[in-house]
Amino acid sequence: MLDWPLLSLLIWIPIVAAFGVAALGVRAPKLVRPVALIVALVSFVLSLVLYAGFDVTTSAMQFQEKTVWIGAFDVNYHLGVDGLSLPLILLTTLIGVLIIVAGWQIKNQPHLYMAAFLLLQGLMVGVFSALDALLFYVFFEAMLVPMFLIIGIWGGPNRIYATIKFFLFTFFGSVFMLIALIWLYLQSGSFAILDLHDFPIALAAQIWIFLAFLIAFAVKVPMWPVHTWLPDAHVEAPTGGSVVLAAVMLKIGGYGLVRFSLPITPDAAAALDWLVIGLSLVAIAYIGFVALAQSDMKKLIAYSSISHMGFVTLGLFLAFAIARNTGETTGAGLGITGAMVQMISHGFISGAMFLAVGVLYDRMHSRDINAYGGVANTMPWFAMFAVLFFMANSGLPGTSGFVGEFMVILAAFHANFWFAFVAGTTLILGAAYSLWLVKRVFYGEVANQGVAKLKDLGRREWLVLTVLAVLVIGVGVWPYPLIEMMEASVQNLVEHIMQSKLN
Repeated sequence: MLDWPLLSLLIWIPIVAAFGVAALGVRAPKLVRPVALIVALVSFVLSLVLYAGFDVTTSAMQFQEKTVWIGAFDVNYHLGVDGLSLPLILLTTLIGVLIIVAGWQIKNQPHLYMAAFLLLQGLMVGVFSALDALLFYVFFEAMLVPMFLIIGIWGGPNRIYATIKFFLFTFFGSVFMLIALIWLYLQSGSFAILDLHDFPIALAAQIWIFLAFLIAFAVKVPMWPVHTWLPDAHVEAPTGGSVVLAAVMLKIGGYGLVRFSLPITPDAAAALDWLVIGLSLVAIAYIGFVALAQSDMKKLIAYSSISHMGFVTLGLFLAFAIARNTGETTGAGLGITGAMVQMISHGFISGAMFLAVGVLYDRMHSRDINAYGGVANTMPWFAMFAVLFFMANSGLPGTSGFVGEFMVILAAFHANFWFAFVAGTTLILGAAYSLWLVKRVFYGEVANQGVAKLKDLGRREWLVLTVLAVLVIGVGVWPYPLIEMMEASVQNLVEHIMQSKLN
């Protein structure tokens, strides 16, 4: 069974099924939701088969598929996974199932809603498995279409503004990536990502390429100061849109830095690591204070995501500072591993928090923190889940939110005490804005008749929140399987980026 083209199946089953589900809306609307769920479950099971057959002891690309796509330009349909991409594929397919279940009650064109998410899921798996740079770019850009529709059709009152802003920011960044990829092709004669990893480049050229990649992926993360599209997109997106955006799409920016920026331009990354570290620390500390000032629950979580994703970019670029400070690379992989764990953990936690806000919004049609109070009195089971997720967001030990952040802070100590000090402020700020929201929304006296009439979780909500709670606690208590999956690939990446590519 492992001889099957698993990656192609993971990409194209949901994409092809998306068009089938859209057609079902016309001929058999009652089948839309069950069929969409079956497709999502099949994709998740296939990703588990992928994991079961994955060899954690090697950093080599596995499950490779290669077919000539555009022969004249040596462009290939080339897929493969390693320990850096497999965890993100597993995250993508899991979140896909949860979004379908959570969106079961959608009344406005549910066939198109389900189809858009299936299409988006297939394209995101394509991004994480592409080993051809042009193929990566096609998947990277194609994701804009379903996300554009998700926000533009099922979003809030200002959805058009948020959608256009999201599109323009992302498209602007990706233009720089395309220019860099074309230059690399003209110089190397190949679009193969693994070939580009070994292609020698002069420092001046590396710097320009690095900056082009940085702009493209910084917008996706998003890093300060190109983060302003994210709060608007989250606030206006439907619950499922916010979940997939926070849980998976933001991780594509971090993945791009790992797959392109670091291995293709290691000398430029070493020379400009101060820039990325500085921007990351600003995001961690400053955006944490911005989150404190929010009264809209979705906007608070959006700013929280920017702050926590700052740990990802910080961890990825600490390796060079550690090597300079200690004269060795033994601790360099700690920051990259912490960044990868943080991406997966943030996927669970941010997705869970947006789903929790969606539960309240479905009942009260308000995201304003001041509209709530005493929710735990009427929805005790829901309050239990929500408080867990917000505590995990603040880095509570025993939850997944603690593991990645702790590893990055520990790596920062090896690089520079002040890096660790500033990064550590997020533990205080995260607790501050998380507890601020929890206190006002869930505790105290019942605020109004709307809160007094709230009903606790339904079966679908129980299922979705339980799965995420188990994962948040599971990774927090036993992160070893996740770390083991990526260990060989992280070590290979560290060895690669510590070697100069100057020609």
